[in-house]
Amino acid sequence: MSDARDRYLPLRRTDLLLALTQQHAFGDPAGGKKFRRLCEMVAAIYHYEYFEMLERLRADYYYFNPHAPQHTVIEPAKLERYYGDLVQSLDRILKVANFTELAHAEIGDAHDRRAVLRVAVNAKLGDFREIRFYRRGHHKEVCDVVEWFGWRRRKIEIDVHDDVVLFAAMRPKEQVASKRVLRRLERRKLPAGSVLLKCFRNIASGDLKALFPNARVVMSNTDKFMLGVPALASGIPILINLYTTITVLFLVLGFYLGLTASVEDKDMKTALTALGALMALGGFIVTQWVRYQRQSLKYQTELTDNIYYRNTTNNAGIFDYVIGAAEEQQVKEAFLAYHFLHEAASPPTASELDGRIEEWLRTSFGIDVDFDVGDALDKLEKLGLLRREGERLVVAPFDEAYSTLRGVWGSLFPAA
Repeated sequence: MSDARDRYLPLRRTDLLLALTQQHAFGDPAGGKKFRRLCEMVAAIYHYEYFEMLERLRADYYYFNPHAPQHTVIEPAKLERYYGDLVQSLDRILKVANFTELAHAEIGDAHDRRAVLRVAVNAKLGDFREIRFYRRGHHKEVCDVVEWFGWRRRKIEIDVHDDVVLFAAMRPKEQVASKRVLRRLERRKLPAGSVLLKCFRNIASGDLKALFPNARVVMSNTDKFMLGVPALASGIPILINLYTTITVLFLVLGFYLGLTASVEDKDMKTALTALGALMALGGFIVTQWVRYQRQSLKYQTELTDNIYYRNTTNNAGIFDYVIGAAEEQQVKEAFLAYHFLHEAASPPTASELDGRIEEWLRTSFGIDVDFDVGDALDKLEKLGLLRREGERLVVAPFDEAYSTLRGVWGSLFPAA
């Protein structure tokens, strides 16, 4: 992941247009203004199309939103179809927005190699009907790692995902066999069969497992050693003392219960010693348990602090975000493809166009992306702005492009 190039364009549309209009003359003084007008028309067409997608996503999610009213009764077959539509629509729009789905094996491997989040995290996939992770963009960060109980600090470089979207579908009620699981869902205000959607920002690859809704901290081997060795050292003398006196304690108890005729004074003293050892053992167990819980709470707080402030939006609110992100990526790709085809001295091939755009992005913004030239050309072709002459590519000039786009806009609102 750290060496792969993303198709994600991490720059604002306004910054891209400003750079394109400032660095190229367009052949005449009014060229920059004409290009901006064309871009506005393209953006308006895509905005309308993506608004329809937004409405479709909201409708598909209605029956799975944990915050929606749960009084609606719907047939299982129809609900299953709605679930399939939701998964398909969301997957498609996330990929249009240049998100990539992550495999669970990749998440587990990254967690095992983690360096920043020192706690171990356990999450059961069986609690969910389906759970998916999508990531977009990545960069490297340098952070401090504390070792040897604070005696040593070193800096390491980690991979960080710019954006992460989580899709977690709860099992339907009829598929949940455990009443304990149902009570836990009820306590969390999560109806069985609902779908959780969450978006996070700047998540280290090793921390992805901590995003699971049922993630819980488990003690690492180091922590078990640090708690276990003192417990063993302190507990053995108590157990030895208890072992040598426990029989006498039972003898005294038998006397008080009428099972034994008599008991000697020395046995009474030994029994008191055994009773004290039992109390010490009980106190020792309580102390170790409190120490364990305190350590777990410390790590749970660390886990929460690491994730809580990186959560940007949830559930139905994600749709506005992903639709906006998809629309933004699509129009930026179309702007770049049209601009570099329009300004080319001679019609380029798709490969030549791809290289020119990627080089310009590196030079102008310092970003190294894998520009999806095929998708960009498909968009221009569907809008009627692109003409292919064998392997060579030509776009319509501004005036012809305006006329074509006005026709496309008019087709979106046909006369009744």
